[in-house]
Amino acid sequence: MSNDAIDLLIKRELPAAVRGDRDAYGRIVVASQNAVTAVALAITRDVPASEDIAQEAFLSAWHHLPRLKNPSSFLPWLRQITRNLAHDHLRGRRNRPVDGEAAELAILHAADPDSCPMQQALDAERDAVAADLISELPEESREALLLYYREGQSSKQVAMLLGLSDAAVRKRLSRARQSVREDLLARFSEFARSSAPSAAFAVGVTAALGITKPAAAAGLGIATKSLAGSLAARFAMGFAGAASGGLLGGLVAAWFSRRAILDYADNREELDRLQRFSWRYMGLSLAMIAAIVACHFLFHDERTTFAMIAVALLAMNWQLLVMLPRLMNPLLARDARRDPVGAQQRLLAYRLTWGRSGVMISNIIVIGSLVIAHFHFA
Repeated sequence: MSNDAIDLLIKRELPAAVRGDRDAYGRIVVASQNAVTAVALAITRDVPASEDIAQEAFLSAWHHLPRLKNPSSFLPWLRQITRNLAHDHLRGRRNRPVDGEAAELAILHAADPDSCPMQQALDAERDAVAADLISELPEESREALLLYYREGQSSKQVAMLLGLSDAAVRKRLSRARQSVREDLLARFSEFARSSAPSAAFAVGVTAALGITKPAAAAGLGIATKSLAGSLAARFAMGFAGAASGGLLGGLVAAWFSRRAILDYADNREELDRLQRFSWRYMGLSLAMIAAIVACHFLFHDERTTFAMIAVALLAMNWQLLVMLPRLMNPLLARDARRDPVGAQQRLLAYRLTWGRSGVMISNIIVIGSLVIAHFHFA
């Protein structure tokens, strides 16, 4: 398929894919699978891992398609998702101990006399050869050279798929040819073509699409009838939406319950201090919501988003459990001395909104939302 044909196909099929059409997205997968697996393979130097990462990248893009406003941005966006996942894979492989399923497989291979050592040796040799061949190339040329041989040796096709100019691709190819022996380049050419994903790859991705749908087609029709539904449609997916929704709920509760602390003031100075705290707390809530959403959109990485959520919870809890008691404890003690009976009722309202009980309820809501999001959208 020519580069113009791929570009036209993506522009034609993407609107239907955003609406939840799996077949339309499957055609996009077929057109771009060589590019995505090449990006992953250039980083990981591991063919099976590159296909797993590519599949995860396609599924992640499908899950977040409604974020994409410009169809021409699809391939750059997809490539960046793939690169992030590939680098995460390398970091995880360096730091991950051999346990769980990996350890069980290792034990089974060692203990099973009926396993096929010849096949294991061939697989190990193939993986080693792949890593060696790719390692011999200049790092910036790996993606271009892999795609060059997979896409019928068309530099224009490679340029379109990688978002580069034809001149830039030709320069990278030339640099690779100058730095690699001719016999090694011939072997790499054969390896690049033989390691390209087959039609079964696209079939597997398309089959996996049945597990989830793009956010825009996730059945939120009733919710979109109100402002709350509009916000839900925008932030309903993943950790960012769950945490932002929980913090937004806390912000609304803080606005309507602010009288529970302001009524303790006896003079203008005390009132000003309490008002400054309430405004600061609500401003911090908005800032944390914006930071979580921005983090999620920029990095497409649950761990980074989760770290931002943890920072937000620590910041909000510090305000309520450390800063506010410093202001309120003297006022609560004064109120208890003046009116012991009435003070108990007012203290209960304060604890349920701004005190420890309120903080616990807010944390349960946010953490519970994260748990639900994890199991529902994973």
